[in-house]
Amino acid sequence: MIRFDQVSVTYGDDAAPAVHGVDLTVPEGELVLVVGPSGVGKSTLLGAVSGLVPHFTGGTLHGRVTVDGRDTRENRPRELADVVGTVGQDPLAHFVTDTVEDELAYGMECLGLPPDTMRRRVEETLDLLGLADLRDRPLATLSGGQMQRVAIGSVLTTHPKVLVLDEPTSALDPAAAEEVLAVLQRLVHDLGTTVLMAEHRLERVVQYADQVLLLPAPGAAPVLGEPAEVMALSPVRPPVVALGRLAGWSPLPLSVRDARRRAAGLRERLDTLEPLETPETPAGRGGPDGPDGSGGGEPLAEVSSLSVRRGRITALEKVDLTVRPGETIALMGRNGAGKSTLLNTLVGMYEPARGTVRLGGASGAVPHRTRPSELLRRVGLVPQDPRDLLYADTVAAECAGADRDAGAEPGTCRALVSALLPDVHDGTHPRDLSEGQRLALALAVVLTAAPPLLLLDEPTRGLDYAAKERLTGVLRALAEDGHAIVLATHDVELAAELARRVVILADGEVVADGPSAEVVTSSPAFAPQTAKILAPRRWLTVGQVRAALEEAGAGV
Repeated sequence: MIRFDQVSVTYGDDAAPAVHGVDLTVPEGELVLVVGPSGVGKSTLLGAVSGLVPHFTGGTLHGRVTVDGRDTRENRPRELADVVGTVGQDPLAHFVTDTVEDELAYGMECLGLPPDTMRRRVEETLDLLGLADLRDRPLATLSGGQMQRVAIGSVLTTHPKVLVLDEPTSALDPAAAEEVLAVLQRLVHDLGTTVLMAEHRLERVVQYADQVLLLPAPGAAPVLGEPAEVMALSPVRPPVVALGRLAGWSPLPLSVRDARRRAAGLRERLDTLEPLETPETPAGRGGPDGPDGSGGGEPLAEVSSLSVRRGRITALEKVDLTVRPGETIALMGRNGAGKSTLLNTLVGMYEPARGTVRLGGASGAVPHRTRPSELLRRVGLVPQDPRDLLYADTVAAECAGADRDAGAEPGTCRALVSALLPDVHDGTHPRDLSEGQRLALALAVVLTAAPPLLLLDEPTRGLDYAAKERLTGVLRALAEDGHAIVLATHDVELAAELARRVVILADGEVVADGPSAEVVTSSPAFAPQTAKILAPRRWLTVGQVRAALEEAGAGV
C-alpha cells in the first residue's frame, strides 16, 4: 500500500538529511508504529506519505514515495485526500469550521459525497469516538483531548485507505486513548485500512502494532520488523519492555497481560523488599519534611471552595488545593475534567465565580487582580500550546528575550535549552522544531524566571523517553530548591516518576488527593505499567525495582 524507494529529505541549508535511505514497503491492512527519539524525522516520514513533504513543508525529497500507486511528489495533498487521511500533532491546525458536527462533515463536502452518506458517516463517527454529546459544541470550547478526537474523526469520515497519525493519543486521557486505539484496531482488522502512526507513549500503543518502524538516529537507516524484535534494539522503550529487559524475559513482553504472566519469579524476589526513594524514582515516597514531599513553610498557592464558569459550563466546582514549597503535584483526570482551567485560574486568566485563589498565603496576591509583571515573580505557566509563548525567529533570540524579561544572567535560558534539547542549534526557527522540542523550549523560557510556583499543562506531549528523563531531572532539581510544581498530565508514567502527590479531578471536582503510590495504584485508569504488573505491591517504576534489587544484592 505504501512504498518508500530510497527516500531522503533535506530541509533548506541543513548539512544532513532529516531522513535518509528509507527503502521499505508497508503492506495493506497493517498498523505500523513509527518510533524513535524526538527530532529524528518521524514527522517528516509521515509527511512524505501524505504529500505534505515537500509540497507544504518545503525541502528536497529524493527517491519516490507511492501510496496506492500514486506518487506523492506528483500529487499534492488535496489530490491524495481520498486515499490518505492525516492527523498531525496540533489539532487546531486542522480545523476549518466552528462546531464539532460541521468539522466532521467538512472533508466529505470537499469530496462531494451525497448528503445521505455524509449524515450516516457523521453519526457513525460521533458514536465511534464518544463525541455525540459534543456535536453542537463550538470547537474553541473543547479541551485539548476533545479537540484531538474531533481531528481524528474529521479524517475517519472520508473513509481513507491509509491513515497517517502523528501522536494521536498525546492529548488524550487513558480511557479516551484506549477508545481511539480500539477504533483504529477495528479499521485495520475489519476494513483493511493501513495505519502509519508515530507515538512517543509506547506503553499505550506498541501492543497493537503489527510492525514497528524504528528510526534510531537522525539520518540513520530505519529498521522495520516484529514489535518485540525491534523493541529489543530500540533506544526508546515503554516500561513493560524495560522491566522485561531488567528481568531477562525472552521474548520481551509488549503488554501488561504478557508481563504479569511472567512476573511470578520477580514478585517473589521483591516480596521482602520495599521501594526505595532514589534520585531517579522518588515518586510516592515522603520527603524529609513531610509525607507529602513538601518542605513546609508558607503556602505558595491556596485555593478554597473555587468554582469557575466558562460560558454556560461549570468548569470547576468547590475545589480546595494548597501547594507548599518543594511539592510536586500531578493533576489527573479525564479530558474536560477541569485541569487546564485550574492552572489558568492560578495565573489569572479566569475570574472565580465563587471561592478564592491566592498566591503566597492568606495575604498573598489574587491572580486575576494582579499586574502581569508582579504575577511573573510568583507563578509561571507552560501551556499545552507552546506557540503561545514563542514569538522570536530563532532559538537564540527566544532565549535572549527570556533572559531580558526575567532579569537573568545572559545565557541562563540557553543553558536550560541545552539541558533539555542537547542537539538544537541557536539559529533554528521555533516553527522548525517538533512539537516536543517546542514544548521544551517554552519550558526553558518560563524556567528562566525561576518562579516559586511552576505550572505545566501536558509537559511531556511529544517528548520521547530520554527527553522526558531530562525534563524530570530539571523539575526534581527545582523542587529540591524549594519550588513547587503542579503539572496537569495524562502521562501516568510521568506522574509515577515525578509526582509525590496526585490530585484527580472529575467533572470539575476533586475526587482524590493523596500520595502518589496510594492514589494511582487504587485507580486502574491512572496506574503505571509497573504497578499493574507487580500488583498488589506498590511498585511504581522500573527504576524503583532496579534500585531495590541492587540494594538487596539480589542482582538484576
